[in-house]
Amino acid sequence: MHDPIAAILDKQPLMILDGALASELERRGADLADPLWSAKLLIESPDAIRRLHADYYAAGADVAITASYQASFQGFAARGLDRYEAVRLMRLSVGLAREARDGFWAVEANRAGRVKPLVAASVGPYGAVLADGSEYRGDYGLTVSQLMDFHRPRLDALLSAGPELLACETLPSMLEAEALARVLSDDFTDARAWVSFTCRDGAHTADGGVFADAVALLSGVEQVVAVGVNCTAPAYVAELISRASVVSTKPLLAYPNSGERYDAEHKCWHGRADDFAALAHDWFAAGARLIGGCCRTGPADIRALSVWRRELAAAGTGRG
Repeated sequence: MHDPIAAILDKQPLMILDGALASELERRGADLADPLWSAKLLIESPDAIRRLHADYYAAGADVAITASYQASFQGFAARGLDRYEAVRLMRLSVGLAREARDGFWAVEANRAGRVKPLVAASVGPYGAVLADGSEYRGDYGLTVSQLMDFHRPRLDALLSAGPELLACETLPSMLEAEALARVLSDDFTDARAWVSFTCRDGAHTADGGVFADAVALLSGVEQVVAVGVNCTAPAYVAELISRASVVSTKPLLAYPNSGERYDAEHKCWHGRADDFAALAHDWFAAGARLIGGCCRTGPADIRALSVWRRELAAAGTGRG
C-alpha cells in the first residue's frame, strides 16, 4: 500500500501539518460550547470548516485534519441523530477537507513548489466523546477490547469517505494505542494512519505511562506510518521526540499547543503563547519531520513554518 507520508518526505525535508480547528473556529466567531465541539459545525455551519481548511492549505499546510475529532455515534445519538445521519456527518468531515484541497489544487499558481496536499481524518480518543477532559487523564476504565469496539465503526465510516490518512490523535495511553493498532491490523489492513499521544511531561503520556514504551509498541504495525505527540505543551516536545527517535524508525510528528494552558473547569486559556515557529526548530533538530500546531495555533503559525520549510529545502537540510 502507498505510504503518503513517505512520498512527501522523499521530496521535501519537512511535512507541514495544519493548525488548530476548534479554537481557530471559535476565534472566528463560532460557538462551540457543546459536547460535539467542532463536530457541531458539521451540522450547523460546514462552510466555516471548509473555509478554514482552505486557509490552512493556502498557508502552506501539506495536510488538513478533519473536524471529526469529537464525532461519534454516541455523541450524535445524544443529539437525536440516527446511525445513518452520524455516518453521513463523519463522511462530510472528510468531504469538506477534500473539497478545500481540490479547490486549492485546481489553481495552477498554488501548485508552484508544492506537493499535492493530503486529507487526514481525525480519530479522537474515547475520552473526547465524554467531553469532560478525560483524554488528558486516560482514566476510562475500559479494556482494549471495549476500546476496539468503540473505534472500529468510526474508522469504517471515516475511511469510506476516502481520506489519504487517519490521524489517531491526542491518545492519553498506550492501552488506547494498542486498541487502535489492533483494529487497523485486523480490520483495515489497507489503511494508513499516524498515531500521536498527549503527554504530561517530557517522558510520560497523559495517564502516566512511559511515552517511549507507547511509541515502541507501534513499531511493527504496518498501518501506522508515523508516530509522535500532539496537544502537549511545546516545552516538552523536543525531549519527547528525542525519546521516540531511540525506539522507532518511523517518521516522527509534533503538533503541540501554542504554549497557553487550558482551564477545563472554567473553559478558558491562560498564559502567554510561546514563539511557536522558533520552537519548531528544536523539534526538527530532535528528529520531527511532520510539524504543525494544535490548540490555539492558526494559519499565521503554519505560514511561518512553511517559510522555514522553504529555507530548509533551499539549504538541502534534512532531506530523506
